[in-house]
Order: sequence, then structure tokens, then C-alpha cells
Amino acid sequence: MSKRNQPKYVFVTGGVLSGIGKGITAASIGNILKSRGLSVNIQKCDPYLNVDAGTLNPGEHGECFVTVDGAETDLDLGHYERFMDIELKQSSSLMSGQVLQKVISDERAGKYLGKTVQIIPHVTTSIGDSIIETAKGFDVHIVEIGGTVGDYEGLSFIEAIRELPMRVGRENCVFVHVVYLPYLSASGEFKTKPAQNAVRELRGLGIVPDVLAARSEYEAPDEAIEKLSLFSGVPEEAIVQLPNAKSIYQVPLTIEDGGIGKVIVSKLSLSKHKPALKKWSNLVSRATDETAPIIKIGVVAKYLNNQDTYMSVFEALKAAAWDRNYQVDIDWIDAEKITTSNAVKLLSHVDGIVVPGGFGNRGLEGKVAAAQYALKEKIPYLGLCLGLQMAVVAAARNAGLEDANSVELDPNTKNPVINTMNDQRGKEATGGTMRLGNYPCKIQKHTLADKTYKKSKIQERHRHRYECNNDYRDDYPKWGIDASGVSPDGTLVEMIEAVDHPFFLASQFHPELASRPNKPHPMFVGFVSALI
Repeated sequence: MSKRNQPKYVFVTGGVLSGIGKGITAASIGNILKSRGLSVNIQKCDPYLNVDAGTLNPGEHGECFVTVDGAETDLDLGHYERFMDIELKQSSSLMSGQVLQKVISDERAGKYLGKTVQIIPHVTTSIGDSIIETAKGFDVHIVEIGGTVGDYEGLSFIEAIRELPMRVGRENCVFVHVVYLPYLSASGEFKTKPAQNAVRELRGLGIVPDVLAARSEYEAPDEAIEKLSLFSGVPEEAIVQLPNAKSIYQVPLTIEDGGIGKVIVSKLSLSKHKPALKKWSNLVSRATDETAPIIKIGVVAKYLNNQDTYMSVFEALKAAAWDRNYQVDIDWIDAEKITTSNAVKLLSHVDGIVVPGGFGNRGLEGKVAAAQYALKEKIPYLGLCLGLQMAVVAAARNAGLEDANSVELDPNTKNPVINTMNDQRGKEATGGTMRLGNYPCKIQKHTLADKTYKKSKIQERHRHRYECNNDYRDDYPKWGIDASGVSPDGTLVEMIEAVDHPFFLASQFHPELASRPNKPHPMFVGFVSALI
């Protein structure tokens, strides 16, 4: 590759503890570089031994984010897409299991010519190859290494990015290390020692950071940053403080105001165009407006032990509200506690109801009860994937088909209004076997879906195995619903809506994955507008 076409690399690692915001930091760097007119790509390297994120429990790891080409990935890819307004693909997610699978497959095929296959150089070279391949065609490629520096499972990725400058040139690489500055309220001090140790750990593995992003609860005094600079060897102008913010969307502005954009551009010898961040600044103003009126939305959830399980749904709701100069108050409502007899008590305090996706039969009856309540009481309802399936069950039951069900909830139901796709029977426990990624949908004219989208053909991302049973589609009118979006050949129901209702719309796909903070998705805008 000629030097003129050589991509530049920004590697983002983390120290001290997990969950300090590497993903937001990487996405924010992508945001400010893209605002300079540069073409930017981004990739997450995760040390889990999984091949992809499809089988990870969202209660432990947060939501599974699906790309347009059907990759099941870590939720950080959602941050990347929202902050950078791009559509990523499979290549932007690299997990240890995927790397090892390839290396072992190559070994079985004799591609190593009888050599002993080892972590170094074979696994690390494979990681490097993936990074270089994914960077092709872009000015800058950002790579976030998951986990915390020092974790055993992440060492091969750290070694791989240590080796990469020897392949692509050290002058084409910037290393950003995200560290934590704890504040001891008892003594009123910020402690830099954990951050110092995190830098020392990274240097011990052969990587000298160029930039430090110092996370903290509050802004630290200048002397703390001076001390961190002295003991880490990173110049003060290359250290940016990232105290807790009112909105995560403030972070790109904080990084830019801290001069880090200039530092990265200078180190990589990139064109020094001024960043165009006015629209982003306006977004942040709306996102942090504490005087805006508030709408209350109930999310009927089954994954309650991790705030990241419905990340994209929450961000899509917020974006739609900000677009109308409102704020949202999201109330998590436990799906396992809702019944037809207590639905009024548990749901009457919210302005609208969202039933998001999920897997397994736990909490499904509660989601059906929530949809039944929304249909009967004319409460605005937005159903996402599983939310559509439970809405169809709810409409059937409300109309008198009391034993209507999904085979996910009752495999032996006599009226399976939601059924398994024929080609997926027997694969219910395996990964990567569902309808995944972008599929086309044809919207029926003169419907709520038509009014919401204002177009007749759309592409949306899917992640599901169960479909509306076509044997019951002729019954939809007497159930009070309409199949307002279908596959181009008409064989699959993609959207349903209630016929006589202020706003009751549900989709088999996940519209939240395509929403952006400054370009909210039409389904969410329609829902929020109905509440307003």
C-alpha cells in the first residue's frame, strides 16, 4: 500500500476498571474526526471467547446490537453508529472466538505449513490482519480493545496492536488510554495512583500512550493532571478530563474543547480542517435542556438487572423527544408482574407504552397483558419485534380467541398466531440462525405506517425467529388490527397496527437500531408525537 493511501490508526484501551467509557470515548473521537471531513471507520475487538454477541445474556452484557449485514455485536457498535452517523458491518466486530476459529481452521487446512501454531505470531497476526483489512479505504480507523489492560484474555489483542505500528508505521498510530481518577470524599482528594499504575501496566506490555482520557465523577484540579502527566510521561495537553456529564453526547465536545482533536490530527499528520460541530452542539443543548416539558413512557421490560439492556431503545426515545423539544421520563415496568387484572394499576400512570424485544417465555404473558391494556384503553403503544408478536396475541385474545398464543410461550398451543419459521425449526438454541440484518418491507397505503414513514418501501434490521402465522391473517380485521407492512412478496408480516386507535404500531424489525440522536427514527417520532 502506498503511503498516500495509508490509513491512520487510533487505538483505544482502558485501565483501572471496566465500564469507564472506552466505547463512548472511541465513538466521540470518531465524531470529532469525522466532523473535520475525514472518512472514519471503527472496530471493536472483544476478548470474549464467543464467536459473536448473539448468545450473550443481555442482563449481563447489555443489548446485542445488530448491523445491517446481520452481525450480532457488542452494544458499543450502537454508540459508534449513533455518534458517527454511520452503518457498520460484520468486520467492525472482532471477538476472540472468531479469531481462534479462523486460526484453527487455517491450521486444519495446512495453511501454516506444519509450523507450531502459537498465540504469537499466529493469533496476533490474524488480529492485525483483520484490523488492517477493516481499515482499507478510510482516512482513519479507530480500534477499541475491550476489557481492561492486564486481563489475561485480552493480552493477545494488546500484543497485536503493539505489533501493528511495525507493519503500518508508528507515525500512523495514536494510542489513547482511558483511565480513572477516583475522588475520596473523606479527604477531598483525587487520587492519580490507579491511573499511574494503569499507564505503567500498558507500558510494561510495550505500548506508550499518546493520549490519556481521565474519567472521574467530578472535574479534577490542575495539580492532579500535572501529577498524572509527570508520572505517566504523557504531556498535559494530551490529557483530557472526562467528568460525568448530563448527557453522553456532550463527550465529543468535551474532547474537542480539551484540544485532543488537534493532538490526534497533529500526531497523524492529517489535514487540519476546523471541526463542524454546530449541529452537534445544538443537539447537546436540546438533550440537556432541564426546562423542557416531560413525557412519561413505560417500557415493559424483562431484563431489569442491567441499565444497558435496552440502550438503543432508550436512546431512540430520547432522540425523538429532543426532536420535539421534550424530555422523556422512562419507567421500567417488570413484565413478570403485569396481568390483565392489575394492568390498569401498573400502567395507567404512563403516557405511552413500549414493548421491546427479548427471547424466552419469561415475562411474555405480562407483555401480552400490556398490549391488551393499550388496545382497550387507546393508550399509545410501540411494539418492537417481540412487541409486535405479543400485540398480535393480545388482539386475538381481546377479540375472543382466548387461547391464542405464540409457540415461544406455549409450543403446544391450539392457536399459534405466532409461529416458528419453517427453516428454523430445531435451531432454537443455536446462534446466528435467526432472521438477521436488513430486510425490505413494503408499506400499505393509507395506514398509520404509511403516515409515519411517508414512503412505500423501507429497509430495516431484524433479529428474530418467530413470525406471524399466515393462517390467521384473514382474521386480523375482526381482531381490530391490520398488517400495514409486509415483505415484498407478501409472505411475511413486518408491521401491524390497530385500526381504530390514536397510535398503536408494531414492527417485526428493530427500528431503534437505525435511530440517531440528531436523526430520530420515524416510528419513534410518530410515537412521541402521539404522546405530545
